[in-house]
Amino acid sequence: MIYERVKEYCKDNSISVSALEKKCGIGNGTIRLWENSAPSLITLLKLEKGTGVSIAEWVKGIDNERH
Repeated sequence: MIYERVKEYCKDNSISVSALEKKCGIGNGTIRLWENSAPSLITLLKLEKGTGVSIAEWVKGIDNERH
């Protein structure tokens, strides 16, 4: 799940989720919504640009997690 990966990224990089949202140009509270839904492609692009982590890495294995 992308939400869990973002939380792990934040922990590993000593940044809060809200600070990451600001850095990536993502609306405040948006990442929290990913607990129950998936981000849009545009939002993933912002996440990729802000973190340097490719979209492929963020979504890697998602199909396997749902089965």
